[in-house]
Amino acid sequence: MPELPEAENICRALKRVMAGRTITRVEVFTPAMREPLTPLLSAGLEGLKVVDVRRRARYVVEELSDGRALLMHFGMTGVVRVESTDIPRRKHEHVFLHLDDGRAFRFECTRRFSVLKVCTLPEPGGFPAELDAFGVEPLTPAFDGTHLFKRSRGKTVNVKCFLMDNVVVAGIGNIYATETLFAANISPLRPAGKLTRRECGTLAAEAKRILARAIELGGSSISDFLNVDGTEGKFAQEIAVYGRAGQSCPRCGGMIETVRLGGRSSAWCPNCQK
Repeated sequence: MPELPEAENICRALKRVMAGRTITRVEVFTPAMREPLTPLLSAGLEGLKVVDVRRRARYVVEELSDGRALLMHFGMTGVVRVESTDIPRRKHEHVFLHLDDGRAFRFECTRRFSVLKVCTLPEPGGFPAELDAFGVEPLTPAFDGTHLFKRSRGKTVNVKCFLMDNVVVAGIGNIYATETLFAANISPLRPAGKLTRRECGTLAAEAKRILARAIELGGSSISDFLNVDGTEGKFAQEIAVYGRAGQSCPRCGGMIETVRLGGRSSAWCPNCQK
């Protein structure tokens, strides 16, 4: 479930506690999550320092002192912690990276859809080739109404799937696309190519506002998401329509409905969103 705001909060927390720390030992308890984990044992991570931690889309990259990096994605149920090894291993914790301060980075994932692997960086401060296809980051100046308007021309796909296309804009998932469209009064069913320039500007502005607010509140703990310190995100308390099919619209009082788009449920208000 972790989307961009959740990944950003994980990134910031890991940077606070892991930047400058040295990996002293690697333990792998499960052969694989989405990808094999056993290669971590022979990757030569022992003795390497964590130089930096940064985010791209919904991925977190931990740059190491030898020019490589740890690439992680949290799937549906990924949770990471940095805590004492005196705490007994939880059932679904699959990897421990022991650190020189006596704690360990611990990766838990109940459904094993997460990723943790070593990758190569093209340059210090860069991102691995695995992330090359991603589009602009939504919280940067490059993401604006002009960008959306240009990318949407000629597109027949619905605007909900358009916003969730990582080639168009990186990291906007189901929760935040749903909330953005509601805030902009735009139906998720609208063909992206039918958006006006003004509507594209509104979509970009609302996406930035909602993502920034979600980051400020620690993300959305709707399913299994926990922050690195074990706390839950508070943005779920401000959600307007996501997951609220059958309830009253907070804007007009009409009924919130749901439709399946791109294999994902999308809540919306047919009265407000046109």
